[in-house]
Amino acid sequence: MKKRQDISMEKEARQMDEIRSEIVEAHREWENANRFFNYAHGKDQIDYAIHCMVTAEKRYDMLLRLAKRTSENWPSWRGIIK
Repeated sequence: MKKRQDISMEKEARQMDEIRSEIVEAHREWENANRFFNYAHGKDQIDYAIHCMVTAEKRYDMLLRLAKRTSENWPSWRGIIK
């Protein structure tokens, strides 16, 4: 039978893996929004591109804050975006 501490550590590891995946996805979305902005034509596309960039950046920042709050091991996460 597993100890509570082991179960807790496994749960935290799964949660951090999920957050890490979401961070990578959010970073990719942010990069895509920036690329879209570079090729946007006309006021409507530019406005939409800016909205996408702001939204993606806020999601990325929110996930980073969540990761920092969720785990005391945050420093070992550095460099997850390559």
